[in-house]
Amino acid sequence: MAKKKRVIVGMSGGVDSTVSAILLKQQGYDVTGVFMMVWDEKNRANCGMKSSCYGPEEKEIENLEKISKTIGIIVHFIDLKKEFHRYVLDYFKNEYLSGKTPNPCVVCNRLIKFQLLLEKVQQSGIEFDYFATGHYARVEYDGNRYMLKKGIDENKDQSYFLFLLTQEQLSKIIFPLGYYTKKQVREIAKKFALEISEKEESQDFISGDRFFLFQEGLKSGTIVDKNGKILGQHRGIIHYTIGQRRKLGISGKSPLYVIEIRPQDNTIVVGEEKDLYREKLIAENVNFIAIESLEKPLAVQTKIRYKHKAAFSVISPIENNRISVVFNEPQRAITPGQAAVFYDGDIVVGGGFIAH
Repeated sequence: MAKKKRVIVGMSGGVDSTVSAILLKQQGYDVTGVFMMVWDEKNRANCGMKSSCYGPEEKEIENLEKISKTIGIIVHFIDLKKEFHRYVLDYFKNEYLSGKTPNPCVVCNRLIKFQLLLEKVQQSGIEFDYFATGHYARVEYDGNRYMLKKGIDENKDQSYFLFLLTQEQLSKIIFPLGYYTKKQVREIAKKFALEISEKEESQDFISGDRFFLFQEGLKSGTIVDKNGKILGQHRGIIHYTIGQRRKLGISGKSPLYVIEIRPQDNTIVVGEEKDLYREKLIAENVNFIAIESLEKPLAVQTKIRYKHKAAFSVISPIENNRISVVFNEPQRAITPGQAAVFYDGDIVVGGGFIAH
């Protein structure tokens, strides 16, 4: 009798990762759960209790203890507090202080969830053949490369957050939910009488006011228009992002939006709606999945934020692992620090971080 393939499932105590474990058991895998412990107890006084990626973990651990008994798997709890602080929280803070808007989920996926977590699991003596998560995405091998594809549920597709994954990582990854809709996933959870079947999804990176993480960047400065005219004072650059209209504390003849953040002189620049549109961006720290590298201009569809509708564009190589992206039509609020992810239909070609 052939030995069962062993898979560890990254579990959060939520419906998606739980149903992933259920589906893999039904498919004949030997399933073990792992939970990343990243919460630092010293931050409790500053943090809310709303479900989030970074927040108190008691409820999730309690859920997992019940889930593990219900679906019949063992769950291991892996301490990644120091690693999360170093690679995710410090990145999060540094990006804001640099006038950018960070995307912590992308960095956490690449460095913590799909790398350091697995290294610690191996060090603890847990053997496995594959790693699975509850992401709505698909991995398929085309005979030459592992392809990352969108999940079939367009409203839940999470391939955008996974563009930094390597061929080696993708070769060991299973995304069981890539071929399911969220509605179907909830129905599977109900069949197992799981209390989490209707659990609200975590939408936030940090529970509560994220600015408790900052000791700097809170210094007030000037808000100016495109011509340099001072219009008012801001509360610290970390409170602002490109395209922001609310809580600016200023008024004009027409609505005003943040169009530039200048950390070098602690200044927020505002303009009109039309000033938010641009046809071009430069992406850095680029990773390609569907191709080995970009040698010449390539027509793709580019997403500049998670909920952005992918726009027709042409990407071209520049030196130092950077590329230019030129859109067929101007795009609103291109934001430094966010991810620009390139698609060919439902295939993730690759992506990078918006430099400017």
